[in-house]
Amino acid sequence: QVQLVESGGGFVQAGGSLRLSCAASGRTDSMYAMGWFRQVPGKERVFVAAISWSGGTTYYADSVKRRFTVSGDNAKNTVYLQMNSLESEDTDNYFCAAETRHLTTVVALMMVPTYDYWGQGNQVTVSS
Repeated sequence: QVQLVESGGGFVQAGGSLRLSCAASGRTDSMYAMGWFRQVPGKERVFVAAISWSGGTTYYADSVKRRFTVSGDNAKNTVYLQMNSLESEDTDNYFCAAETRHLTTVVALMMVPTYDYWGQGNQVTVSS
């Protein structure tokens, strides 16, 4: 079992920045990748970014490239999502997730069913 606890969301004006954190505990040695998704209530979760836990390869949705950066600290078992140049369209509930079955192709990492464990979600609100 892996437990994920998120922090760092909040309210920011358009053009501002926020950093989300996701701390993992439990069987962290079983993690191969971690991802970030966003979701509006009542709609499907949408891929934002992912990082392979061993090599640090990163992947991004086109909508956040050059604005968001995903990074990881293996010693702290924590993954971060640095969000810059935020837009009102970025307003959502953001979830981190851990993948433990080594499904680490680019296509797989963009899919919700790939991930085995999820954080509680963290609201990000961007005012225009």
